[in-house]
Amino acid sequence: MIIAVDFDGTIVEHEYPKIGRPIPFAIDTLLSLQKDGHILILWTVRDGDLLQEAIDYCSKRGLTFYAANKNYPEEDPAKASRKLTADLFIDDRNVGGLPDWGVIYNAVRAAEKGEYSFEKIMMSAGENMQRSRRKKNFFIRLGEMFERNGY
Repeated sequence: MIIAVDFDGTIVEHEYPKIGRPIPFAIDTLLSLQKDGHILILWTVRDGDLLQEAIDYCSKRGLTFYAANKNYPEEDPAKASRKLTADLFIDDRNVGGLPDWGVIYNAVRAAEKGEYSFEKIMMSAGENMQRSRRKKNFFIRLGEMFERNGY
């Protein structure tokens, strides 16, 4: 399968134009998908030096992409459509946001079998979308408690 992967907010936290902190399990999951035989394309708003920084960031962690912001390495952007011909897109701007990377891996595995039902993918992953969202840290919850109680 050809899988297009966003960078900011998907592989790393949003700090554009800087590179944010790594999102847990993103690189590991993408490496597993490559090992399973999938072709990964980096598909990001970054270009020029900022794109190269993202490519270098991933490369230093062992992740190399087949292409970046194009369908194949030799594609001439002046002659090609901006439309990417990927089978799947992994992006934090999906409906519902970015699921846990374990859910993403299981979704790709399900898609390999021809299963694209969101509900079935979530069930097969054994994940509840509510549980996969990050919990607020202690200090945020403490502050919200004080606000509710008028302090």
